[in-house]
Amino acid sequence: MDFKLVSEYKPTGDQPEAIKGIIDSIRQGFDHCTLLGVTGSGKTFTVANVIAELKRPTLVLSHNKTLAAQLYGEFKNFFPENAVEYFVSYYDYYQPEAYLPTSDTYIEKDLAINDEIEKMRLSATSTLLSGRRDVIVVSSVSCLYGIGNPADFHATSINLRVGDVLNYKHILYKLVEALYTRTERDLTPATFRVSGDTIDVMSAIGNNCYRIMLFDNEIEAIQSIDPVSGHRLDSLDEVTIFPANLFVTTQERIAHAISQIYLDLGEQIKFFEREGREVEAKRIKQRVEYDIEMIKELGYCPGIENYSRYFDGRQPGMRPFCLLDYFPEDFLLVVDESHVTLPQVRAMFGGDRARKENLVEYGFRLPAARDNRPLRFEEFAGMLSKTIYVSATPADYELIKSETAVIEQIIRPTGLVDPPLEVRLTHNQIDDLLEEIDRYVKQDDKIIVTTITKRMAEELSKYLDRVGVRNRYIHSDVDTLERVQILEDLRAGLFDVLIGVNLLREGIDLPEVALVAILDADKEGLLRSVRAITQIAGRAARHANGNVIMYADTCTDSMRIAIEESNRRRDKQIRYNIEHNMSPRKAQRSGTGQISLLTPNGEPAPILYDTRTEEMRYPIAADKTIRYKSEKELDFLIEKAKTNMEEAAKVLDFSAAAKYRDRMYELQRLKDDINQH
Repeated sequence: MDFKLVSEYKPTGDQPEAIKGIIDSIRQGFDHCTLLGVTGSGKTFTVANVIAELKRPTLVLSHNKTLAAQLYGEFKNFFPENAVEYFVSYYDYYQPEAYLPTSDTYIEKDLAINDEIEKMRLSATSTLLSGRRDVIVVSSVSCLYGIGNPADFHATSINLRVGDVLNYKHILYKLVEALYTRTERDLTPATFRVSGDTIDVMSAIGNNCYRIMLFDNEIEAIQSIDPVSGHRLDSLDEVTIFPANLFVTTQERIAHAISQIYLDLGEQIKFFEREGREVEAKRIKQRVEYDIEMIKELGYCPGIENYSRYFDGRQPGMRPFCLLDYFPEDFLLVVDESHVTLPQVRAMFGGDRARKENLVEYGFRLPAARDNRPLRFEEFAGMLSKTIYVSATPADYELIKSETAVIEQIIRPTGLVDPPLEVRLTHNQIDDLLEEIDRYVKQDDKIIVTTITKRMAEELSKYLDRVGVRNRYIHSDVDTLERVQILEDLRAGLFDVLIGVNLLREGIDLPEVALVAILDADKEGLLRSVRAITQIAGRAARHANGNVIMYADTCTDSMRIAIEESNRRRDKQIRYNIEHNMSPRKAQRSGTGQISLLTPNGEPAPILYDTRTEEMRYPIAADKTIRYKSEKELDFLIEKAKTNMEEAAKVLDFSAAAKYRDRMYELQRLKDDINQH
C-alpha cells in the first residue's frame, strides 16, 4: 500500500517549495540533496511529505537514541496506517569487552538487553523482508553494526498455509531452528506449545499468537488466538513466523563454521609460538576451545558475535551484514542533523577497531573478531541510493555531494524570526552581561552564555554566584547524566543562566531561552566557526524576543558571514510575516525532546519518567543518611532502581533509564564498600 500522511496541518511558509524542490531533485536524478532548514521550521513535517510523495521504503538515521525516539513518535503520528519501525541498540546498559595492556586489565563484557527494543528490531527486519513498500525505519547509527545475514533470516522464516502438507515433526524442527523454545507452561514470546496435533506458537514479534491445527500431516486450520485464554480471535489462510533472533543460521553452516574456527585457532597458536609468546598462545587456545564446546552443546556462547564471519560465510575483511542489507536497492535515506550524524558514522569503525586490536594482539580473540564491526564510511556511502541530508548547518560534505540540490527552509510556521546578532566590545563585558542578565531575569526568561574554555566557564560561574545570579555550568568534565539534569533544572526554573563551552552537543532546544551571549566571539576556530556561531545563535530562535550578543574586539570572517546570513534570513522571515499578517508566537515547550510514543495496538504509551525526584536529584555521595542503611535496605533500593531503569527503557525514555542505571551501580558500589569494611 502507499504511504498515507495524516495531519491536521498543511504545508505553510516555504515548506511547499522545499517539498517540491526535494522531490524534483530526486526525480531529476540527483542522488543527494540537502534540506537546509532553520530551527523550528518543521523539517520533519517536510520530510514526511516527501516520503509520502516518493513512495519509497525509508531509513531515517539519527545520531542518538533519544532523538530517534522523538522522530519515531512523530512519524508514527504522521503515518498511523503504515509500517513505522524503530531500530536502535537494544542494550539498557553495555560495557564492551576490552583489554588494557598498560595495567594488564581485562574487562569482561557486561550488558542488559531490553526485550521490548529487541522485539522492535525484529519487527523492523521482518517488515522489510515481508516485501512491504510503505515502511519507515527510524534508527540510530547502531543500524551500521553487524547483524545476521538477511538470506539466513529469510530462509529460517516459517511460511504456513492452510492445506499445506507438512510432516508434523518438520514444523517443530523449523521452529527450533528459528530459535523458538518448546514449553509446557504459558506462552511467552518466541515459545511454542504442543498438544496432540495442535501447535500453539507465540511470535517473537509483538504479542501475536497462532494455533496451527493439523490432520494427517495436512494443515487443517490456522487461527489467531489469545495467548492467555487460548480463545480464537480470527481465522487465517496463512501465517509467516519470523525467527526469534537476528543472528540465525543453519546446522550445516554451524558445522562448517566450527571447522573453520579450529583451523584459524591452529594458525593463531602457531603465530604466537613463533613469536615466543606462550602466554598468549595458551590463552587463545583455552578461550576458543571453551567457546566451541559451548556452541556445540548450546548453539551459542558469550561473545559469539566475534565469530560472526564464520557463520555468515564471509571472507576475511569483508564487511558485515547490517540493516541496510534488508532494504530494497531503491530505498531512501534521511540523515537527521547530518552535520553531527555523519561524523559519528565516520568515527564508528576507528573506535571499534582500536578496542579489538588489543583483544586480538594479546590472545583474547581470534583475528576474525575484527570483522565483527560497524561499516566503514566508504562502505556505508556505497550502499546508498537516494539521500536527503537534514540540518540547519550542513557540513561541506553534504553541500558538495548535493551540488545544486540544496533546498532552504527558512520560514517558521510560528512566525518566529531569527534572533538579531549584535556585536559589543569586550571592554567591561562582564558588567554589560550582568545588566542584560538582570533585565531578562526580571522578564522570567533564561540566558545561555558560551565561553571559549572550561576554566573560563567555571570562573564565570563562581563570579555570578558571588553577585547572586542563579547559574550552572556545563562542559566535558561534567558527567553526561548530570548535564541532562542541569538542562532539566533550567527548564524547571531552578536557575536562570546556563554557562557552557560547547553547548551544541547537548541538543539544547529551549523556548525559555531569550538571550544567548557569546564571549570571545572573535577567537576564530572550531568553537567560533560560522557553523558553531549559527548553531549557538539558534538556541534563542524559539523565543519571540530572542537576542544574541557577541562580545568581540574585531569582526572575524566567521562572525561577518554568520551576521550576513542571519540578516538575510530575518529579512525574508519578516517580509513573509508582513505579507501574511502573521504575529510571531512562542514555540511550544520542548521539554526533554521526547514525546509519547504509540504502542503497536495504537494506544498511547505510558507517561515518560520524571527523574526530578528527591532521590535522584543529588548523588549518593552527598546523601549522608544512605550510608547508614542496612544491607537489606540497600538491596531494596538497588532492586527499585533496577525496576525503574527497566520501566523507563521500556517506554524509550533513555535519559531516565540511564539515571536509574547509574544510581543502581552507585548503590551496589556502596554496598560492596560496606561489606569490605
